[in-house]
Order: sequence, then C-alpha cells, then structure tokens
Amino acid sequence: MEPVVAVLLVIALVGVPALVLWRVLRGRRELGSSPAERATFETLHTASLAAPPLRAGLTEAGAQKASRYLRELLGSPALAITDEKRLLVYDGEGDHHARDAFTHADRTLAGGRTRVLGPEVVSCDLPECPIRFAVVVPLTTDGRVVGSLAAYGGHASAGLVRAVHEVASWVDSQLELAELDRSRTRLMEAEVRALRAQISPHFIYNSLTTIASFVRSDPDRSRELLLEFADFTRYSFRRHGEFTTLAEELRSIDRYLTLERARFGDQLHVTLRIAPEVLPVAVPFLCLQPLVENAVQHGLESKPGVGRISIIAEDAGAECRISVEDDGVGMEPARLRRILAGDADERSGAGGGGAGQRGRTAAPGLR
Repeated sequence: MEPVVAVLLVIALVGVPALVLWRVLRGRRELGSSPAERATFETLHTASLAAPPLRAGLTEAGAQKASRYLRELLGSPALAITDEKRLLVYDGEGDHHARDAFTHADRTLAGGRTRVLGPEVVSCDLPECPIRFAVVVPLTTDGRVVGSLAAYGGHASAGLVRAVHEVASWVDSQLELAELDRSRTRLMEAEVRALRAQISPHFIYNSLTTIASFVRSDPDRSRELLLEFADFTRYSFRRHGEFTTLAEELRSIDRYLTLERARFGDQLHVTLRIAPEVLPVAVPFLCLQPLVENAVQHGLESKPGVGRISIIAEDAGAECRISVEDDGVGMEPARLRRILAGDADERSGAGGGGAGQRGRTAAPGLR
C-alpha cells in the first residue's frame, strides 16, 4: 500500500464514530479479499493503536509506544519523534542515526517549517544502511510548535512529504485532545480549591472560640468538639481525589453542624432526608460544605429565634438531586434578581449563600 493512500485514510479516523470502528474490528474476517478493503482496515486499526499513547501528551513513554504504529502508517524504514528539548524516540533501522536526530529537527523546531534533508546531511558511511533522506515536520498544539516528527528512508518523494504532513496533523489532533483533557483536569482542581477556600476563617475562629469556652466548664465536651474539628479539617484539606461519595460528604457536614450546634445551642435545628440508595453516589469533593455553611452564616446568624436547615438527597433517575434549604433572613427580591442577572457588584457582596425563605440549591450526583 502506498504511504499516501494509507495516511489519507488515517485522517478519517478522527471523525469515525466508535460504533463504526467497532464494527470494522468485529468484521475483520468479513472484509473480503479486496485489497482496498484490507488496506482500509489495516490503516484504521494501526491508527487506533497509535492513538491511546498520544492521548497522554507528547511524552517519552507515549512516543515510544506510538512510534512503531506511526512508522507502519508511513511505511518508512525509520521514524523519530522529538519534543522541544530532546529526542523522545528513534524507531527503526539505522539506529546509529539516533544521535543526530534531534540536530536534524532543530531548524524545524525553531522555525516551525517542514524540512527535507538529503544525503549530505543524513547519510552515513555504511553502504548497507537504508537511511539517506529525512522529512522533518513540526508537531503543534494551539499553534505552538511542541515537537517534531521525522520519517527516514532511502528517498524523499512528494508523496512521502505529504504523507508525513498528514500523519503529523493527525498526531497534532491527538495532542490537542490530550491538552483538552489536562485543561479539564486543571479546571476541576481549581474548582475544588475554590470550594476549599470557601470554608471561611469566620467559621474556624468561631469553632475554636466555642471549644475554648468549654475547656473549664465541660472539659469532656471540649475534647469531643476538638476531635470533631480535627476530623472536619482533615477531610476538608485532604489532597487526594476530586470526588467523594455522598455518604462521606454528609459525614463531614455532620461534623460541621456538631460544631455549629455547640455555638447556637437549641437555636439551630437541622433536618436530613436522605434516600439510602443515593449514599454511594459520587459527588464533587466539598460540594455541600459551602452551601450549608452559607445557609448558617448568611441565613441564620442574623435571625432571631430558632433557625432551621434541611438537607434533602433523593433519587432522580440517572441523577441524585441534592438541595439545601434554610428559613433564615433571606434576601430582598430585587437584589436577588440583580445577582441572578449577573450584577458583579451585587455578587461580590452577596456572600454566595443564605438561601432563606425556601431558597434551594441543587447539585447533581454522578452514577
């Protein structure tokens, strides 16, 4: 199979639905004897094997795993992949050329342009070595050169140049998907850090003050509250995992409310209505803590008399619907409308909580 034909078929893989690819793989024995059918299957299958290692980004381990499949797609005797600083892999014949592979790529890395290197640059003194030419193409992500792909062989036809370009474009698409995955992960981590930041110093100060007030009058009570505070902070500032179960999240909420009840006494009433089947549901770490804390701080602290909070978690088919309500002082309807409309000044002073008067916030769980 000509390299150009093989590579053009690879590009289609980016848009091939998983179901179609599965059917192709399942029907391997049913493709018939047509050379075109066999070529189609082999190209799709080879590209599918090269994709997973590249989805981790341009790493040495990923490049080493993907190189043999990329070389098979190109039909070249050897192939080299670099990042911006070093050679990641040289795969194929003439491995003594590996020592010069990064040098061959330096101008492509610097200028972002394809280069065709001839015998005056690539060839060696070994007559049996098949390496005489190299086609070096940049690898890019978001318009930035992040590495290079070089195909080595005994010739450098226009067809080979086009084939290397097509394979490099496909590799670029995999690297961009890897970057998208990393960006999504960074966003999730940032959201979790933001949630942790919402555990207000106001609560920590009040908790420690409350604990201190029991040190002389009720030492056992003080010790119990101190242990609850230690468990709460240990859970809140843990560094592993961006998700937790609803059961774990509710345990942390219980510790928080134990500390708040010590401060409010009989003035704080809490009602929980939790469906047992949703307890194992995965939820974002600390998704409930800011809601409950804001209900206490902004909804109930300024309310005279008894304040009530209800936490409800119920099965909603494919989702778990979680709501937090309080009967606190609430918020003026006009101000609430301005906040919901995106008024930045109002948002900065809203405190982000205190539902008040049956205000409700729902958080979907993950099955």
